[in-house]
Amino acid sequence: MKFIVRDVPPRMVWELEQSGLHPLLAQLYASRGIQQLQEMDTALSRLILPSTMKGAAEAAQLLADAIATDQKICIVADYDCDGATACAVGVRGLRLLGARHVDYIVPDRVQDGYGLTPPISARVKASGADVLVTVDNGIASFDGVAAARALGLKVLVTDHHLCACIDDQVALPKANVIVNPNQPGCPFASKSIAGVGVMFYVLLALRAELRTRHIFNQTDELRQDTSVCQPKLDTLLPLVALGTVADMVRLDANNRRLVAQGLKRVRSLVMPVGLAALFVASARDAKMATTFDFGFAIGPRINAAGRLSDMTIGIECLLTDDATRALELAQELDSMNRERRSIEGQMRTQALVVAEALFANTDAPPPAICVFDPNFHEGVVGIVASRLKDKLHRPTFVFASSGATGHADELKGSGRSIAGFHLRDALDLVAKRYPGVLLRFGGHAMAAGCTVAKDQFKTFEQGLIEVAKEWLNAATLKRCTETDGPLKPEYRRVDLVDALHKAVWGQGFEAPTFSEELEVVSQKLVAEKHMSLKLKHQGESVDGIWFGHTQSLPARVKLAFRLDAQAWRGERKVRFLVEAAEGE
Repeated sequence: MKFIVRDVPPRMVWELEQSGLHPLLAQLYASRGIQQLQEMDTALSRLILPSTMKGAAEAAQLLADAIATDQKICIVADYDCDGATACAVGVRGLRLLGARHVDYIVPDRVQDGYGLTPPISARVKASGADVLVTVDNGIASFDGVAAARALGLKVLVTDHHLCACIDDQVALPKANVIVNPNQPGCPFASKSIAGVGVMFYVLLALRAELRTRHIFNQTDELRQDTSVCQPKLDTLLPLVALGTVADMVRLDANNRRLVAQGLKRVRSLVMPVGLAALFVASARDAKMATTFDFGFAIGPRINAAGRLSDMTIGIECLLTDDATRALELAQELDSMNRERRSIEGQMRTQALVVAEALFANTDAPPPAICVFDPNFHEGVVGIVASRLKDKLHRPTFVFASSGATGHADELKGSGRSIAGFHLRDALDLVAKRYPGVLLRFGGHAMAAGCTVAKDQFKTFEQGLIEVAKEWLNAATLKRCTETDGPLKPEYRRVDLVDALHKAVWGQGFEAPTFSEELEVVSQKLVAEKHMSLKLKHQGESVDGIWFGHTQSLPARVKLAFRLDAQAWRGERKVRFLVEAAEGE
């Protein structure tokens, strides 16, 4: 492990300080590319306009017409947290805007596979729907969209994934309307927006369309209501924030605003009762909510439903307005997450044995890793791939046998990548070099999924390693951690810790991590898996904890650590959360 200290442009720091920002925050923001304090302005008025998202206006017209004629709308969701929150935002938002018949279907990860398929389209039609809306999927669902159109359904695709390429040309499904900032010709500036964010923007556009139709503050004969007020869609922002963080999209300025606004409402306890119940089930204080809570406590519990059971449980938790029912569902999700952790732990141990064997007795370990075991659980391969990638610093795919009926000869894989290796582009190149090996694939730069024939696994592995050898070198394969350098002792204060926790950090806008040589005064193992530390920082004592680490540290060691505050006998004190040791 090597620590690399982020560059801190002095001029930018000075300008931020002149704006009234604390010197520590000025340093942290400047090193992350912030040039002016207004870039950190999280006001809703600074959100990118919905009118700049290609297809949003047409989507609004389609949905407004459906509402006006009392048509039934069915949302086809995805089985991860982004898909679940996007579905909940869609259902809640459409109902707020006057739709009386809104339902949803979420594919089963094992039985149905990913995205809108012809059988799913048939189920939507059988439900009596007139309009099919995809959330967080659909951009590569050519057959599913075609089947839906053939059945007479109007199809609106809302997605954020990269478009498919056929013969080196971008290909789009034949939907009535597509809303995806990553489709050709879309000027929307935030290409990193999550699927839930795209759905939220469609609702903003729909509200604007209904406003032009003079729907609000007019007599509504259908409902015999003479005071139809314009709904406030900001009630959906807690769910938008959760899905955005959980999907680990890059937190550009627009995404930071969406997340900040969602957190603001959660901290004020203004959120769906299901989200509040998930905070209770995960023993987190909603009044002190952070992006860390979304990413490591709430999101995994929702994801557990899609991994091990049926994401309907997660979506229903986010949709219910019954607090008692919400708590029951949240506790069920918590139990699933505990089971998921157990399965993941067993798989990680098995996968690590296989992966580390590739490194044994060789001076040139492979630049990419592919692992398969017939006993692996399909729903947990992505998490295990992430853990292996973190430990071995290699692009990693983990495969399991497909559980879908009629697909016993297929393997489903999930991959995670490192900087400098665009995973979806790598899959595309493997597909071109080895036609027929990849049956299906898609994803992003850092995460992707694919399906291969079981007898083609070794060919796929060979193809991926070939691409990795071409794209990666010794420098990019060396594990390193970016840090913010030494922490000045005067910044070791609880009020600054609280200020840091209130800020929005995440993918592409990493949380502050400091690094410097510290003296280890004492250390002891707690709960058999964490190292409790007494450290000396700049001559003063400070507590530390290294979660998940069991090996003893030398008397002096260079550590990377985050700041935390812990309560002890009525007093809050700063604590260092150790992330890594240089050279380990």
